[in-house]
Amino acid sequence: MNSTASKETSLYGVHKGLGALFTDFAGWSMPVRYASELAEHKAVREAAGLFDLSHMAEIHVTGKQAADVLDYALVGNLTGVKPGRARYTMICDAGGGVLDDLVVYRLADEHYLVVANAGNAKVVADALAERVAGFDAVVDDRSETTALIAVQGPNAVKILGSVTDADLDALKYYASVPAVVKGHEVLLARTGYTGEDGFELFVPADEAPAVWRILTEAGEGHGLVPAGLACRDTLRLEAGMPLYGNELTLDQSPFEAGLGRVVKFEKPGDFVGRAALEERSKADVPRVRVGLKGAGRRAPRHGYKLLADGVEIGEVTSGALSPTLGHPIAMAYVDRAYTEPGTELSVDIRGRIEPVEVVALPFYSRA
Repeated sequence: MNSTASKETSLYGVHKGLGALFTDFAGWSMPVRYASELAEHKAVREAAGLFDLSHMAEIHVTGKQAADVLDYALVGNLTGVKPGRARYTMICDAGGGVLDDLVVYRLADEHYLVVANAGNAKVVADALAERVAGFDAVVDDRSETTALIAVQGPNAVKILGSVTDADLDALKYYASVPAVVKGHEVLLARTGYTGEDGFELFVPADEAPAVWRILTEAGEGHGLVPAGLACRDTLRLEAGMPLYGNELTLDQSPFEAGLGRVVKFEKPGDFVGRAALEERSKADVPRVRVGLKGAGRRAPRHGYKLLADGVEIGEVTSGALSPTLGHPIAMAYVDRAYTEPGTELSVDIRGRIEPVEVVALPFYSRA
């Protein structure tokens, strides 16, 4: 992390006014915390947090063959997504390596919204632009004109419900609907990356500060606080959600990540990476993603080595002292022989060997 970020979201001035501490994330100057990341984490688990996610990419795919091109470009079955619903999927290269993990919203029969991670925005946009050739469809990257605001936490329904005309009770998980938030037209989605109930609002970038203020005012009395990227990372880790660059990379297929279920071989036709992924699905992947539980207060971090009887058998991809659970947690890739929950391993924390136990993911699920 450093302070040399060059791009600012349309909410940058709002964050400055709130006294945010900024960090560079994928070339964006983003709020990492406003006061205490632990307090922000706790607020999301117990009340609600307000996030600026405008650094993420919004790429629209439209046309008669919008579904067909996405079935070819991505590993999931996007034809099978009904209008108004969304799906978690991945885009791979021809060798089966993961270019990015995505959430794809079907907004209408011939209209999809692909949301990519900030660090992979250009990679995904370029890949889709290339893969659309020969299809009757258009790829339109609207990331520069779209802001994304998330309200996450058990009080999200109360907060958002007081300022929108949308029927939130009827909006299912992984669904979206056009809505109005006090005069501002938004796309409202019941999705998120925290393990809590909540919503993501796609907003015209120039209207984002006004929508942020509306939500902030609606959150008064409901425990809503602005929340930065630091607590977003501990929240997603507790929920066992992978992060590109940590649990997902170009060197791994969805199968190594334990997410082979997103690859839909049964869909008709070819798709980029099919042949390589079929081969990798049949092979015994050497290492598998697992969860780890530690004791004490020292948390394993990205890159730390895992040991069994003194022999290296894996590596930590993400780790933290869980604010909710009160003990260290981590995700890691370990040799297949050591993936059974209850397996006792050790982690090398800067030369100090600490015990950890393999546990099932996620670490935390809301009641």
